[in-house]
Amino acid sequence: MDPEKRPPPVSRRQFASVAAAAAAGFILTACGPKRLRELSRERLAALLEDLEKDYTKRFGTAVVVADTPPIEGVTFAYALDLSRCIGCRRCVYACVEENNQSRDPEVQWIRVLGMNKEKGIDFSESDPYYQPAEVPEEGHFYVPVACQQCRNAPCTKVCPTGATWTEPDGIVVIDYDWCVGCRYCMAACPYGARHFNWAEPTIPRDHLNTKTHYLGNRPRPKGVVEKCTFCIQRVRAGRYPACVEVCPVGARKFGNLLDPKSEIRYVIENKRVLVLKEELNTMPKFFYFYGT
Repeated sequence: MDPEKRPPPVSRRQFASVAAAAAAGFILTACGPKRLRELSRERLAALLEDLEKDYTKRFGTAVVVADTPPIEGVTFAYALDLSRCIGCRRCVYACVEENNQSRDPEVQWIRVLGMNKEKGIDFSESDPYYQPAEVPEEGHFYVPVACQQCRNAPCTKVCPTGATWTEPDGIVVIDYDWCVGCRYCMAACPYGARHFNWAEPTIPRDHLNTKTHYLGNRPRPKGVVEKCTFCIQRVRAGRYPACVEVCPVGARKFGNLLDPKSEIRYVIENKRVLVLKEELNTMPKFFYFYGT
């Protein structure tokens, strides 16, 4: 071959990138669409029964794993009143209790950021570790952040196994049995809303929520990514997310975005509404507003 026509040499980094892409393509081709929503009813029933037996044996108490489907004609959305939030973090701990997050090491799906009123919403100046004697602290306000349940979710586009997707009711979910722990979704999420289980999750038996959902608060293994699901096990049963119920000042609103009479629609149509990082076009279904 003419030396001048030879292809340029491939660096080790270029080779690794191509190999990773090829591996992801192979996984997608080999595995195919075998997520929860595409299983037969018989196969799904057997899967849930096996999980219930496993969890019951592991925790020594009866555990239910439901597969409650989306409610037709419903798209869930969330709104948070920044003028009311006092930074008490009750939402954080209610979420941990409800969704069976690990306690050691503790995994938290909600982060509450302390902000200086003089600087406004400036994430470079935010403090997630604030510890004043009392809240709200003078001269500060608070911005809780969790999964934004994006309509144009970048996390779902990068998963090589199809383990994460958006349900018909707008909830972005993860099938923990299909997650391979590559953490591509964590890198793609601009909100830092996904969390990796570095160690085997520890859940005290007396704190285990035994009413679980396959795509929600069932116990997760080591080596997978997890995130907020709007408390899918609650909202598909007609209840509010745990964080909404526990908020002492009523700063959190939740409902059906498609219902013109819902509280969430009222907020969007009548209040000053913001979304985080709007310039990225992720189109969150988590809205922030000023009620007063």
